[in-house]
Amino acid sequence: MSALTDGWREDFLVALTFLTRLPLRRFVAAPPAASLAGASWAFPLVGLVVGLLGGIVYLIALALRLPAIAAALIAVGATALATGGLHEDGLADTADGFGGGVTRDDKLAIMRDSRTGVYGVLALVFSVALRVVALSQIGDGWGVLGALIASHALARGLLPMAMRLLEPARSDGLGAEAGRPEQGVALTGCGIAAAIALVAAGIRPGLAAAIAAGAAMAAVGWLARRQVGGQTGDVLGAIEQSGEVAALLAIAAWSP
Repeated sequence: MSALTDGWREDFLVALTFLTRLPLRRFVAAPPAASLAGASWAFPLVGLVVGLLGGIVYLIALALRLPAIAAALIAVGATALATGGLHEDGLADTADGFGGGVTRDDKLAIMRDSRTGVYGVLALVFSVALRVVALSQIGDGWGVLGALIASHALARGLLPMAMRLLEPARSDGLGAEAGRPEQGVALTGCGIAAAIALVAAGIRPGLAAAIAAGAAMAAVGWLARRQVGGQTGDVLGAIEQSGEVAALLAIAAWSP
């Protein structure tokens, strides 16, 4: 196997190990956070894997004659289980910090608190509900499979650009330790994510999803800059969730 192939495989495994809770620890040593920026081009490939798992669960639920809304809820739960709720946790912490803090330091301190407050609970409720409604609106099993792959790939594929454009809000934590991807790495992640979305969801729904995800993620990034001066690991989780929800809603809007 060539050195180039080894490098791509290593980057993918680094991203997969960081962003999921799939049983890889026995095969892959836990990578240092500092290696995440260079491997971030592979984030959309991890999204493809997570979306594929959720789509398969949805198809199985439909085969068991469960209602579409129940199948959608189970599929969303499966994707959260695959990632250990990593991004949902970031969304909840960010909502608590932005909603409950007064000063920048207050907000960052609240975001570090492991307890979830009312803002965090509401954010999670809206995130799950919007995803479930969007998937149940799409309804068709293969359509949902494509939508899940597209939305998860886009939401993760645009994260490297957020990591590059937003400075770390504090000197420690995952957001700072991961570093800032080089421009080529970030653009590669965006390109792979867009290609996956266009193939998985179709040209028009995929393009709409990419635009919606990019706009939503940019909006949360702008808010984070105003609230705490940049990104943290929690903020990146909130950015991912906003992109995932927006992409699914855009695809659902194109559904018959």
